[in-house]
Amino acid sequence: MTSVMSAIQNTISISLFNRGLAGKIFEDVKKNGAKVVMKNNTAECVLLSPEEYVKLMNEVNDARLFALAVERMSNFDASALISQEAVDQEFGFSADDLAGSDEVEFE
Repeated sequence: MTSVMSAIQNTISISLFNRGLAGKIFEDVKKNGAKVVMKNNTAECVLLSPEEYVKLMNEVNDARLFALAVERMSNFDASALISQEAVDQEFGFSADDLAGSDEVEFE
């Protein structure tokens, strides 16, 4: 019953926009969260605050990166690894070349 009540409270009719209530609707979205806009008894769009949208997109991107990492790890072959020394030798880097470089931080 809670999900039905939530669905009713989080839907709005497109006719409310036609009545000039957009400002009130936007404030309600900021205060109470996303709303589904209905047109002819069909969901037309979803209104989100910019903060909710950014949070949602960050979660989607995190999920994509995680899926990519899982896929890469499933194909991991330790025998194909190349040592740092081999890379340095191939590209002609010496210990002196690397000594002056700053540490790189990854997030």
